[in-house]
Amino acid sequence: MSASCDITHVLWLVRIPEVFADLRPEILAAMAASSRKELGVYSLVRLPAGVSPRGGAAGIFVPWCLPVEHAWPCDPGKTEGFIEKAASALARKFSARHPRTVWVGVLQPGPGDGWFKRLASNLRGRCLQLFPGSAMPLAEAGSQQPGEAALFCMIGAGGLYAGMASPRECNGFYPGGIHHLPKSAGTSISRAGAKIAEALHHAALHGKPPGKGTHWLELGASPGGMTLELLNRGHHVTAIDRALLDPRLEGAVGLEFYQKDVSSWHPARGRKFDALLCDMNGDPLDAFAQVLRLKTCLRDGAWIIFTLKTTGREGMDELLALHRKVLAGAETGRCDHMATTHLSGNRREFTMWFRC
Repeated sequence: MSASCDITHVLWLVRIPEVFADLRPEILAAMAASSRKELGVYSLVRLPAGVSPRGGAAGIFVPWCLPVEHAWPCDPGKTEGFIEKAASALARKFSARHPRTVWVGVLQPGPGDGWFKRLASNLRGRCLQLFPGSAMPLAEAGSQQPGEAALFCMIGAGGLYAGMASPRECNGFYPGGIHHLPKSAGTSISRAGAKIAEALHHAALHGKPPGKGTHWLELGASPGGMTLELLNRGHHVTAIDRALLDPRLEGAVGLEFYQKDVSSWHPARGRKFDALLCDMNGDPLDAFAQVLRLKTCLRDGAWIIFTLKTTGREGMDELLALHRKVLAGAETGRCDHMATTHLSGNRREFTMWFRC
């Protein structure tokens, strides 16, 4: 039931988004993966010891990964006593290492995964009973400390795969990352609301995210999906866009809107903001140039969340070259790069986090 030991290579469970499925062979090759087995939306790969799927340039294509220290290839539905056998094996292997908690996810998320979700919940419950005093029964994955190791398990038709790592190492608080993070209460204007909700959640992996009362400068706000989500969370927003916002935002408390091209908008002298959000369409380098121009109106330590659109770039080399150019611009502009990843709400684009 245990993965074979290999001192020169480490087994990893790697998730690459479907929007980049055409690049999967190139991405894995860039990681120096020596073997590959497909498990739903995941790839089980062997990497050289000391190499993390997120560590190199190609890591931006990997929204979640896990070092696999225990593998049980099987069909859980046809394995008698699966939960008890799996939980007992995990307790024997990991309890002495005192994981902060235990999380169990599904290898093939989506429609029809209800049976595996129930199985995952039952397996987690049994594991918590077998890890006395070590695995805390946290009810919410986001309440974890990002640097403390948890035991993550993934189950599906291909079996069970588990390992210990911190949420920061895995690049997500949830097993498998985030697939469906609910937006705050209120009327939804666009799918972008879920994207900023996930971006704020992800920011907690790298520091304290902007809290209630933060004043955001939002570039490219129309139609207002992200704007509404920020307002619903108790933030204030100064939104800029050539196009109008959705009529449902008219008169919204905490909102100041300027119908102007971002490049021609200038804040009032001495005006300061706590955070900046940019989801502008068009050329991504031009968009980031506007971010750097307006950095002067941000307070020290402000967060910047930037959507790196990749329109017109298709191949892996083109996408990585674009990312490098933005990083170079950030370094010149004295913005500290915190992370880049693909969120579940992203299309063929990335989300980047900076502090200034």
